[in-house]
Amino acid sequence: MTINNKPVSVLLIDDDEINNFISIKLIKKALLNTEIMACVNGKFAIDQLSEIQRKDPDKMPDYILLDINMPIMNGWEFLEEFKRLNIDPAGKSQIYIISSSVFSNDINKAKSYPLVKDFISKPLNVEKIKELFEVENQD
Repeated sequence: MTINNKPVSVLLIDDDEINNFISIKLIKKALLNTEIMACVNGKFAIDQLSEIQRKDPDKMPDYILLDINMPIMNGWEFLEEFKRLNIDPAGKSQIYIISSSVFSNDINKAKSYPLVKDFISKPLNVEKIKELFEVENQD
Protein backbone atom coordinates (compact mmCIF):
# COMPACT_ATOMS: atom_id res chain seq x y z
CA MET A 1 0.00 0.00 0.00
CA THR A 2 1.29 3.43 -0.87
CA ILE A 3 -0.05 6.91 -0.79
CA ASN A 4 0.61 8.55 -4.18
CA ASN A 5 3.24 5.88 -4.87
CA LYS A 6 5.31 7.02 -1.95
CA PRO A 7 6.11 4.79 0.99
CA VAL A 8 3.96 4.88 4.08
CA SER A 9 6.08 6.40 6.84
CA VAL A 10 5.77 5.14 10.40
CA LEU A 11 7.32 6.44 13.61
CA LEU A 12 7.40 3.82 16.35
CA ILE A 13 7.91 5.21 19.86
CA ASP A 14 8.57 2.44 22.37
CA ASP A 15 11.34 1.92 24.93
CA ASP A 16 11.42 -1.85 24.41
CA GLU A 17 14.03 -2.44 21.71
CA ILE A 18 13.09 -6.10 21.24
CA ASN A 19 9.47 -5.08 20.81
CA ASN A 20 10.55 -2.41 18.29
CA PHE A 21 12.52 -5.00 16.32
CA ILE A 22 9.50 -7.33 16.20
CA SER A 23 7.06 -4.50 15.40
CA ILE A 24 9.25 -3.28 12.53
CA LYS A 25 9.40 -6.82 11.09
CA LEU A 26 5.60 -7.15 11.39
CA ILE A 27 4.91 -3.74 9.82
CA LYS A 28 7.24 -4.51 6.91
CA LYS A 29 5.49 -7.86 6.44
CA ALA A 30 2.03 -6.25 6.53
CA LEU A 31 2.94 -3.24 4.38
CA LEU A 32 5.53 -3.76 1.71
CA ASN A 33 6.35 -0.13 0.99
CA THR A 34 7.13 1.44 4.37
CA GLU A 35 9.73 3.66 5.94
CA ILE A 36 9.98 3.06 9.67
CA MET A 37 11.85 5.07 12.26
CA ALA A 38 11.97 3.97 15.90
CA CYS A 39 12.57 6.12 18.98
CA VAL A 40 13.10 4.65 22.45
CA ASN A 41 11.38 7.47 24.34
CA GLY A 42 9.02 10.37 23.82
CA LYS A 43 11.72 13.04 24.25
CA PHE A 44 13.86 11.60 21.47
CA ALA A 45 10.74 11.38 19.25
CA ILE A 46 9.79 15.02 19.98
CA ASP A 47 13.33 16.10 19.06
CA GLN A 48 13.20 14.11 15.81
CA LEU A 49 9.72 15.40 14.87
CA SER A 50 10.64 19.01 15.71
CA GLU A 51 13.63 18.70 13.38
CA ILE A 52 11.47 17.25 10.58
CA GLN A 53 8.86 19.99 11.07
CA ARG A 54 11.57 22.65 10.90
CA LYS A 55 13.35 21.25 7.82
CA ASP A 56 10.60 19.61 5.73
CA PRO A 57 7.06 19.32 7.16
CA ASP A 58 6.06 17.10 4.22
CA LYS A 59 8.31 14.41 5.70
CA MET A 60 6.23 14.11 8.89
CA PRO A 61 5.34 10.44 9.43
CA ASP A 62 1.95 9.23 8.21
CA TYR A 63 1.56 7.19 11.40
CA ILE A 64 2.91 7.47 14.92
CA LEU A 65 2.62 4.31 17.03
CA LEU A 66 3.08 5.45 20.63
CA ASP A 67 3.69 3.38 23.76
CA ILE A 68 2.48 4.82 27.09
CA ASN A 69 4.98 3.58 29.66
CA MET A 70 8.49 4.77 28.84
CA PRO A 71 11.32 6.40 30.77
CA ILE A 72 12.41 10.04 30.24
CA MET A 73 9.13 11.06 28.53
CA ASN A 74 6.12 8.76 28.55
CA GLY A 75 3.32 8.62 25.98
CA TRP A 76 1.06 11.08 27.80
CA GLU A 77 3.90 13.59 28.17
CA PHE A 78 4.73 13.08 24.47
CA LEU A 79 1.14 13.92 23.49
CA GLU A 80 1.15 17.07 25.64
CA GLU A 81 4.49 18.22 24.20
CA PHE A 82 3.46 17.34 20.62
CA LYS A 83 0.36 19.50 21.06
CA ARG A 84 2.12 22.31 22.96
CA LEU A 85 4.84 22.67 20.32
CA ASN A 86 2.29 22.39 17.49
CA ILE A 87 4.63 19.93 15.79
CA ASP A 88 2.16 18.82 13.12
CA PRO A 89 -0.11 21.80 12.35
CA ALA A 90 -1.26 20.21 9.08
CA GLY A 91 -2.41 17.08 10.94
CA LYS A 92 -0.49 14.73 8.64
CA SER A 93 0.43 12.19 11.34
CA GLN A 94 -2.18 9.74 12.62
CA ILE A 95 -1.34 8.85 16.24
CA TYR A 96 -2.21 5.46 17.71
CA ILE A 97 -1.49 4.39 21.27
CA ILE A 98 0.08 0.92 21.23
CA SER A 99 0.21 -0.43 24.76
CA SER A 100 0.21 -3.59 26.82
CA SER A 101 -1.87 -1.74 29.41
CA VAL A 102 -5.26 -3.32 30.01
CA PHE A 103 -6.42 -0.61 32.38
CA SER A 104 -9.66 0.96 31.22
CA ASN A 105 -8.51 4.35 32.54
CA ASP A 106 -5.51 4.22 30.14
CA ILE A 107 -7.77 3.23 27.24
CA ASN A 108 -10.31 5.94 28.09
CA LYS A 109 -7.57 8.53 28.60
CA ALA A 110 -6.06 7.65 25.20
CA LYS A 111 -9.44 8.04 23.52
CA SER A 112 -9.99 11.39 25.24
CA TYR A 113 -7.08 12.94 23.30
CA PRO A 114 -8.28 14.46 20.01
CA LEU A 115 -4.82 13.68 18.55
CA VAL A 116 -5.20 9.94 19.24
CA LYS A 117 -7.03 7.93 16.59
CA ASP A 118 -7.29 4.71 18.61
CA PHE A 119 -5.86 2.47 21.34
CA ILE A 120 -4.33 -0.80 20.18
CA SER A 121 -3.34 -3.55 22.58
CA LYS A 122 0.06 -5.18 22.34
CA PRO A 123 1.32 -7.46 21.08
CA LEU A 124 1.03 -6.27 17.51
CA ASN A 125 0.48 -8.84 14.81
CA VAL A 126 0.19 -8.69 11.02
CA GLU A 127 -3.63 -8.75 11.14
CA LYS A 128 -3.82 -5.82 13.61
CA ILE A 129 -1.39 -3.81 11.48
CA LYS A 130 -3.27 -4.49 8.23
CA GLU A 131 -6.54 -3.60 9.97
CA LEU A 132 -5.08 -0.36 11.30
CA PHE A 133 -3.86 0.78 7.88
CA GLU A 134 -6.95 -0.42 5.98
CA VAL A 135 -9.33 1.40 8.30
CA GLU A 136 -7.22 4.54 7.96
CA ASN A 137 -7.22 4.39 4.17
CA GLN A 138 -10.99 4.32 3.97
CA ASP A 139 -11.29 7.82 5.43
